[in-house]
Amino acid sequence: MVDKDLYLEERYKRKHMRIWLINHYGVPPQYYPLARPTLFAKNLGKMGYEVIIFAASAVHNSDINLIEDGALYKKDIVDGVHYVYIRCSSYQENGLKRAVNILEFAERLPLVCKHFRKPDAVIATSFDPVSCYQGIRLAKKYNAKAVAEIADLWPETPVAYGMMKASSLVVKALRFLEKRIYTKADAIVFTMEGAYDYIIEQGWTNEIPRDKVFYINNGIDLEEFEYNRKNYIIDDVDLKNDNSFKVIYTGAIRKVNNLGLLLDTAKLVKNKNIKFLIWGDGDELDILRRRVEKEGIVNVVFKGKVDKKYIPYIISQANVNFAHGKQTSIAKYGLSLNKMFDYLAAGKMILTDYSSPYNPVVQCGAGIEIENSDAMNIANIIDDCSYMDDKEIKKYTENTKKEVKKYDFAELTKKLEVIINQI
Repeated sequence: MVDKDLYLEERYKRKHMRIWLINHYGVPPQYYPLARPTLFAKNLGKMGYEVIIFAASAVHNSDINLIEDGALYKKDIVDGVHYVYIRCSSYQENGLKRAVNILEFAERLPLVCKHFRKPDAVIATSFDPVSCYQGIRLAKKYNAKAVAEIADLWPETPVAYGMMKASSLVVKALRFLEKRIYTKADAIVFTMEGAYDYIIEQGWTNEIPRDKVFYINNGIDLEEFEYNRKNYIIDDVDLKNDNSFKVIYTGAIRKVNNLGLLLDTAKLVKNKNIKFLIWGDGDELDILRRRVEKEGIVNVVFKGKVDKKYIPYIISQANVNFAHGKQTSIAKYGLSLNKMFDYLAAGKMILTDYSSPYNPVVQCGAGIEIENSDAMNIANIIDDCSYMDDKEIKKYTENTKKEVKKYDFAELTKKLEVIINQI
């Protein structure tokens, strides 16, 4: 039998628990498509918690700055979620101005936070590691529960992509800061399932025990996805063509995503009904379009950028959704691509050339993982997919529709709540 007094006490504590989400890029999704902090805040709010998101005023990858005067910070409420924007310099590229922006946010965060009631818990997100560390320090200052949320391994990620050398002083400094975050936090939430493998490799297991490390992958707001799928329909001749086998890619068209490999693949597929439909924008779009024209690649169409609300309908018209990108050593710790969970929600077969022991597509039985990212090998697999019988395809689609539910943010937030309350 439930102890009524204990139940009421826990309910009272929950209704009066204040949680700060510190996320440099955590502005409303209408400005920047990083929905994770907003969805956590929205669901925690439904559970009775008081939640504030602290984010930089300069919107990443845009010329938008949400503070146009000299104010140190600005409060905002969007769809019931409370935001506080901290004034930071605008920037356009990954250069010195972005570094200044990062340092400004970390420096000004304590000055802004003192204007708000003390939190009971602080969830500080990295990237970037500087503001994450500052968030953990603030949690300790206010005697609050300190949760480090690691969405990207820094400095391991830039090292893996060849952007930094492992032996450089900058990487060594970032590695020191990274370890400090992990040791100072009361709990660490990684978006990568195999993140503790990384901690083992670094030799940090004595200072960072396994029982303080948790895993909450990226996910999807299924309610919003279904609404958008039904209400935001795009009129596109290629999507409507029932005679073609549609392989759809959505996302950034940048060098790091290696879209040139898809063009190589398209030239090698044997089934003339296969069509590659690519939605997205980036600094390689014009280069790749010129290549399509020059080489006469007739089965690839670049559709350009589209508002995210149309993505659910687009990927629901696919025969195969392709989670494609450049394979790096980071994948061995797990995959947390936002598009992967969009594809799961679409309920269609998924093809992925990210090879990982922690691959949600494989774990869900939702599609095929390509271990050898060679154009001819990918082309052969896509040809095979195009000739699959309905029974075989149904196996993947049914798994996809069933397994996606565990990645709904309503469920992911429950996992986060458990972590917060057990500290």
